[in-house]
Amino acid sequence: MAVNLIVDFAAGRFGEADSVRALEAAEARGFRLVHAPGADERLAAWIDWRFAPSWWSAETRAGEAWYALDARGEIAGFAAFDARGLRFPWLRGYAQQADLGLFGPYGVAPEHRKSGLGAALLDLALCSLRRKGYARALIPAVGYDRLIAMYEARAGACVADRYSYDSPRRYRAVILASGGGTNAQNVFDRVAAGTLPLELGAVIANSASAEVIGRAERAGVLVRTVVWDRAGETRAAYDARVIAAVEASRPELVLLLGWMHLLPPAFIERFGEILNVHPAFLPFDPRADDVVLPDGSSLPAFRGARAMQQTLAARAVWSGASVHRVTAQTDRGAIVVRTPLRLDAVPSLLELAATLRPIEHAAVAAAIRRWCFERGAGPEC
Repeated sequence: MAVNLIVDFAAGRFGEADSVRALEAAEARGFRLVHAPGADERLAAWIDWRFAPSWWSAETRAGEAWYALDARGEIAGFAAFDARGLRFPWLRGYAQQADLGLFGPYGVAPEHRKSGLGAALLDLALCSLRRKGYARALIPAVGYDRLIAMYEARAGACVADRYSYDSPRRYRAVILASGGGTNAQNVFDRVAAGTLPLELGAVIANSASAEVIGRAERAGVLVRTVVWDRAGETRAAYDARVIAAVEASRPELVLLLGWMHLLPPAFIERFGEILNVHPAFLPFDPRADDVVLPDGSSLPAFRGARAMQQTLAARAVWSGASVHRVTAQTDRGAIVVRTPLRLDAVPSLLELAATLRPIEHAAVAAAIRRWCFERGAGPEC
């Protein structure tokens, strides 16, 4: 269960004097507060790192934020506010209330909790909403009693409604995979446990020896093997067979989980809801050729089939995993969930793949949950 909370600014709190006090309190504790009026790529990457797996960075980029830098210049915490265009079912009914501003996400690094920073960031974000002309603030999707009590005590918030995160139905999905199928197994296990609201229509494999076939059979999922005889079949004919195999299961969502075959535009046009997992930390901007990292540095955006090899060749200190929507341009679709990975040493290819595996699993699960939430949402807020 979770709750939505409302903060009413009519009581006179969160005015300019409160904003000044919050800034002074944070600075007295050694923090420098920064206002980000739009998308801040370093902040987004830091959120992805510290609060993984989540899509909080996408929510933060949709509005404004205050964040704190510690004495070393590292981000210590943030509070986002006034996000626009979000589609989650818990925002249904609030989107048309013009006097209501959205608070959150909000978080502080574990080492800076109990320092007073969280209170300062909360106050600053609420003060900013009031300054923008809102009469009330919505604090959505709070799922812990301690947090609810904190918002009630610190901000004078009141519970507006209670609800469950459970999806109203199960969405029909098809998985395309080419190899070992560990990401597919991750989905099988979570569906069986009831934590992902999917009905798995089929697994499509493009190799008769792919390990994913056995995994799917043991999970009781239908398998369709579509192998390309390159010597006797045109690319167009093979692509048409893949489309027909997927179409037979009438999916609402197609998951590319280690699918090593470039899909044609006709596939993307036919199945618009397609998510792909990619073994690199990708930028939100599909046009960008570099990605900003949690420490403020940047790397090339390693797209394509050799992303891990490119990471190792660059002797990069960061890697990661991204789940994105599929478009005609390789690995340039909208980011759904992404997670950076700090590399303490230069691993081998096998070591990097093994280290990324659980990060991919968590990111895929979070991306599916976000997709399901947004699928069942009401108007944008």
